[in-house]
Amino acid sequence: MIAPKPKKKWRPSLGQIVFGVLALVATLPLVGLFFFRIYDNQLIRQTQAELIAQSGVLAAVFAEEVSARLAAGIPLGAEIPPEARPDAADEVTPIRPLLDLLANDLFVRRPDAREAPQPADPAYVAIGARLWPIIRETQKVTLAGFRVLDPQGVVIAGRDEMGKSLAHIDEIAAALKGRYSAALRIRIPDKAPPPIYSFSRGVGVHVFSAMPVIVNDHVAGVIYTSRTPRNIFEHLYVERGKFIAAGSAIVLTTLLVGLIVARTITRPMCELVDRAGRIGRSDPAGFRPLAHYGTRDFAELAEHFFAMAEQLARRSSYLRNFSAHLTHELKSPLTSIKGAAELMLDSLHATSGQLTPAEQETFLTNILGDAERLDRMAQRLRELARAEALQQSEASSLDEVIGPLRERFPAAQIGTGGALRRPIRLSSETLLIVLTHLADNAVRHGARTISLELDDRAEQVILKVSNDGNPISPANRERVFDAFFTTRRDSGGTGMGLAIVRAVMMSHGGQIDLLPSDDEVCFELRLPAGEEPRQTHLK
Repeated sequence: MIAPKPKKKWRPSLGQIVFGVLALVATLPLVGLFFFRIYDNQLIRQTQAELIAQSGVLAAVFAEEVSARLAAGIPLGAEIPPEARPDAADEVTPIRPLLDLLANDLFVRRPDAREAPQPADPAYVAIGARLWPIIRETQKVTLAGFRVLDPQGVVIAGRDEMGKSLAHIDEIAAALKGRYSAALRIRIPDKAPPPIYSFSRGVGVHVFSAMPVIVNDHVAGVIYTSRTPRNIFEHLYVERGKFIAAGSAIVLTTLLVGLIVARTITRPMCELVDRAGRIGRSDPAGFRPLAHYGTRDFAELAEHFFAMAEQLARRSSYLRNFSAHLTHELKSPLTSIKGAAELMLDSLHATSGQLTPAEQETFLTNILGDAERLDRMAQRLRELARAEALQQSEASSLDEVIGPLRERFPAAQIGTGGALRRPIRLSSETLLIVLTHLADNAVRHGARTISLELDDRAEQVILKVSNDGNPISPANRERVFDAFFTTRRDSGGTGMGLAIVRAVMMSHGGQIDLLPSDDEVCFELRLPAGEEPRQTHLK
């Protein structure tokens, strides 16, 4: 059973997915918190810009009327300081709306008008009368409030407060000195607004704009305008098509985020949980690859999980087969020993028909032979347990074990070739156990020459162990690694040597295969490569 491996392609990491989702979620409260305030502020600045445009037109008309009466001696107001005068070379001098509700540029209600210290000059009253029809028609369209003031701040045109002074109001006082000024002031509506309007501050404010009228670098008057900004909910209704589109985009974005999270996190996790449950129930379908691996982290997790599950499944199958074979192998010698002992015991107590000395010797010889076989099997089992328990983090090289291997098999010619000093991620003791069993198996089958050839392949090293012993028949090639399978049982073979080699290789992340060959017996061992030692240069 081969563990499936995910296709190698770029996938976002789980940390990147989580960070992206959290960053998106973190912005939602901020958007909800500032949406109304920002939109209120835009509506207020839009209102201020409209008042500036309307006041500019009226200020130009007012300035023409004053200029026409200069010869008649119409009085002008305060002279503008040189540093506050516009540059004569500038063709345009725009006034930008800068009121900011978010910066709390909000004042108390506009102070009431006061009695004027002295009445307005008749010339200015006449100008106000000429401007009033224009103002009245403008109000019908713009819904703005207009006051036209003389150089002293006295109202000369408007629906209310005619003849009274507004010079004490901050924005008008600044305009009477030649500077444009605007203000946001608290407004008390004529009737209580609906509760939903509490989300917007714009419904409770009034925008005031004071535009100075300049003639010959003197203040000739002020155009004082005011208006309530458009209500945000009214504006949302007017622009409902755009906001429905924006809302739809937000919903689609949310669904997209949900789909991304489901595909990259939820679905792979559910599939992996399902596979774990199936493997736990010994269902072969549990080893199927996942339909979607999602993130790079899940792909790596699935790869390691299936590799671990495969190794556990192999070990479980190996233990079941090993237990069955061990029980069978132990049964024969134990039965033989028990039968011989019972016959000898019966002969000892019998009055007639006792065993002859030759028969007793035969039975004792059989008992000793079976006991020796059991002892060899116990020794091999201890070797198997010891090899699997050795540390897997140690490293060695083939060059380290060639000497001890030749000492154990002096009758065989052991030749070597390839990268003998290449580090292998097996301890020298484990590597010697593997090679000892392979050499012992070769010698028992008539081999006189054993060849070890090591091939370095980056993360793996390939060790080919070949010998000139008796060839393995096609019928036995599939069974050579089975525990207790041997063709030399009469000469003391236990059938454990190659089984031990395969178990050691599997437990250390390696693999052993019998290569097809007609003139020799060749095993290929895939061993995990160790790290090359770092070289240090002394100065």
